[in-house]
Amino acid sequence: MKTTKYYLAAITCFVIWGFFSLALKPIHEYPSLDILFYRVFSCSILMLLIAFTFKRKRIKETINTFKSLPALERRRSLLLNIGGSVFLMANWFTFIYVMNHVSVKATSLAYLVCPILTTLLAYFILNEKLSKTQWMAVGLSVSGCLLLSYANIMDMVFSIVIGFTYASYLVSQRINKGFDKFIVLTFHITLAALFLLPFYPAYSGPVPTEFKFYFCIETIAILFTIFPLFLNLYALSGINSSTVGMLLNINPMIAFLLAIFVYHEPIGSIQIVAYSIVFLAVLVFNSHHLFAIRQKILQYPKVLK
Repeated sequence: MKTTKYYLAAITCFVIWGFFSLALKPIHEYPSLDILFYRVFSCSILMLLIAFTFKRKRIKETINTFKSLPALERRRSLLLNIGGSVFLMANWFTFIYVMNHVSVKATSLAYLVCPILTTLLAYFILNEKLSKTQWMAVGLSVSGCLLLSYANIMDMVFSIVIGFTYASYLVSQRINKGFDKFIVLTFHITLAALFLLPFYPAYSGPVPTEFKFYFCIETIAILFTIFPLFLNLYALSGINSSTVGMLLNINPMIAFLLAIFVYHEPIGSIQIVAYSIVFLAVLVFNSHHLFAIRQKILQYPKVLK
């Protein structure tokens, strides 16, 4: 039960991301690169303001901690944080492009593929062990994704690219420990902003003038980027990346429901079956924790007596 708060952080994060299309779709007429530029720049400015206003002590502690590391550990830490920034930037661009120019379903599928990729990367890179039940859940997820790819193979291609970038971010940050999570996230996003800054003059479109654009960008920056990413990093500090990856399935299931009921995208019976299988996979993968919570609830009345 000690891990419950980390599970709650991950679940909250992915529920929020499930509704991301509500803020992104209204500005679909803007180029994907413009949305990426303004999202990253806005997040970076906000996080730097918060960090230097309220977290100066933490910044100093983080710098001192980094300096105290052996040379090999410093190099490893730099690689993990630079790599994390690159993976985030790549994930955001591909996600925005596919949602606005391919389909909401394709982005939904991406985050069904991501848990599988995360589990495999964690198994081979981090040596995270899974029980037979959890491997069975991974198998269920694979079968659900294969059903969806049968309906549209190009959606699967786009989905693998999006899923791989975020799976790589999750795995890299699982071993990126010892630093304040907010400071780490600020570094990732600010570095992404610095990477993108030289490309802005040549690749950005006309400066947007609509209030709607800036309102959506700020909503994306605060509600759909800074807050959930912080929760994501917090969850990774308490539960392994394969578990966080599997909980990520909550995101596409909500996006799938939005695609049906809000955006009225055509949905076939195969897709409904596939998503049902993936939902079952999430329950099976986390069954040990669900049973632990159930036991705790059942024992609670006895404790009161």
